[in-house]
Amino acid sequence: MKLEIITPDKEIYTGEASLVQFPGIDGLFEVLENHAPLIAALKAGKIKMESQGQTQYFDINGGIVEVLQNKVLVLAE
Repeated sequence: MKLEIITPDKEIYTGEASLVQFPGIDGLFEVLENHAPLIAALKAGKIKMESQGQTQYFDINGGIVEVLQNKVLVLAE
């Protein structure tokens, strides 16, 4: 699936991901390939992204995530 993480200042990440874990306001949740459509609010924490056996973490101060048709868009603070 395609992942985009964008802040008001710049684009942090654009690329493929096999798993993404988010700090939702009600707790952690993960998104995998072919996930159902979703919009959720995020709190401050780390986004965990796995791609081709490698893991990366991105710090955020909150935001919104939209999942639609194997595309994950994160508007982060």
